[in-house]
Amino acid sequence: MMKQVEDYLPLSQATYYILLSLREVRHGYAIMQDVEEISHGEVTMGPGTLYGALGKLEKQNIITKADVDEEDRRKYYRLTPLGKEVLQMEYKRLESLVKNASGIIKELEGEHDDSEKI
Repeated sequence: MMKQVEDYLPLSQATYYILLSLREVRHGYAIMQDVEEISHGEVTMGPGTLYGALGKLEKQNIITKADVDEEDRRKYYRLTPLGKEVLQMEYKRLESLVKNASGIIKELEGEHDDSEKI
């Protein structure tokens, strides 16, 4: 049975940022730097975490190695069409989580403010 895009979700925070980083072809170190930048420093990952995740994503056919200059010994990666779909679905899933909760969170914050006035 073929896996559905939904079967890959939810993504871990690190994986989500790795896929966002692969909006363009990058090698490992550049992925680590970009993830830190786009997450505004919230996500920093070491080589172990990164290469573990890249290996798993490659097995799942979410990313693939990209051919770059032969003389460059670094491995470059890019999103596959499946990877793009997975990333877009995860974005929609997260967006929905936030949208559905926003009214409730605002109510909770309102309650919290009232309790301080007593």
